[in-house]
Amino acid sequence: MVDFNAELAAHLKGGPTTVCHAWAITRRDGKVFAFTDHDLPLSFAGITFRADTGLSALALAQSTGLSVDNTEALGALSDASLREDEIEQGRFDGADVRAWLVNWADPSQHWLNFRGSIGELTRTNGAFRAELRGLTEALNRPLGRVYQKPCTAVLGDTSCRFDLGRDGYVHALPVDMVKNARQFVWDNFLSFDADWFTRGRLEILTGPGADLWGTIRSDRIEDNKRIVELWEPLRGPVETGTQVRLVAGCDKRTETCRLKFNNFDNYQGFPDVPGEDWVVSIPASSKSNTGGSLR
Repeated sequence: MVDFNAELAAHLKGGPTTVCHAWAITRRDGKVFAFTDHDLPLSFAGITFRADTGLSALALAQSTGLSVDNTEALGALSDASLREDEIEQGRFDGADVRAWLVNWADPSQHWLNFRGSIGELTRTNGAFRAELRGLTEALNRPLGRVYQKPCTAVLGDTSCRFDLGRDGYVHALPVDMVKNARQFVWDNFLSFDADWFTRGRLEILTGPGADLWGTIRSDRIEDNKRIVELWEPLRGPVETGTQVRLVAGCDKRTETCRLKFNNFDNYQGFPDVPGEDWVVSIPASSKSNTGGSLR
């Protein structure tokens, strides 16, 4: 086994063993949760692994080549470890997972035998079941360029290159009123045109729902009130006074890229690709079959 701890290997060959398992989950926000199936806490690799979480794991399926390694972790939900509301909010989606085999009598003897991420995560009866996906899972993602009329970039990413820090495209303010964590209302917030934030993002900056965000379905003005509605309710609590950030929306059209963002040089769509009617058309002498411009 590659990089297997020599002292741990000698311990395993010596007869009776004192080994257990340990896991560390690192969320995208940097918060680390560490567990062990030993009956006492363990510390190594700069991490303290807690023993009172009820976490266990099924057998690890590992193989050579590029096939996907996978396993499952089972555990109880508690405020002290993995909380149900944080799972519901998606804070553990895609979190990095590391698993060790460790000699609990001498934790310096440990071996990292799995690294991957959390896949599908389900909850039932006060417990959770998490699918753990190996590093080769990323190789299953389709890669390549999509040829389509609308832009394929995400506003502000490395393909779009638009600077969202420019004045007028991002605005932070407290919420005046919120309904069902989906509809946000402000009085006299008229400094932006209607629909300016449609297809943009609403990000929570403060409170228990901090770091959650949703895609904006509509942005309208009615009776001097601005009403921003999301496609889906946020999965965390949002109250009046919560600080949020609104990000301008982009509908992926050439006109929007050119006129709203002045960023047409980085447009990632193909507006002049012929449509299906041109592909299946037949020769005709009465008119041109060039397809024409689709802009």
